[in-house]
Amino acid sequence: MYLFSFEKLEVWQNSRIFILDIYKLTGKFPSHELYGITSQIKRSSSSIATNIAEGTSRNTNKDKVHFLTISYSSAMETLSHLIISRDLNYIVEEEYIQCREKLEKICNQINNLKKYYLSKE
Repeated sequence: MYLFSFEKLEVWQNSRIFILDIYKLTGKFPSHELYGITSQIKRSSSSIATNIAEGTSRNTNKDKVHFLTISYSSAMETLSHLIISRDLNYIVEEEYIQCREKLEKICNQINNLKKYYLSKE
């Protein structure tokens, strides 16, 4: 089976695993939050990987960087939702720290990939 370029990127692979972590984590959220923070954090975390994938299909490095910027912004949105989830006691401190560390690694990888594409212009 052919692998597309985004599937080979470690940052996309890490983002994909992170989405699975978020889905498992939010499975414990209160049911009244299903259309609130649960939905928001699932969508923002999915957007990280999705924008990496979409960006790799673009023809110019400028476009690739644009989608990586959106991906980074989605990571920041996800972090905000994690902080709020911790504040609401939907997650414990240890879960928050584990997710935050994974997210920080993904953000560093996104920034490094952006630098790579910018250096090619």
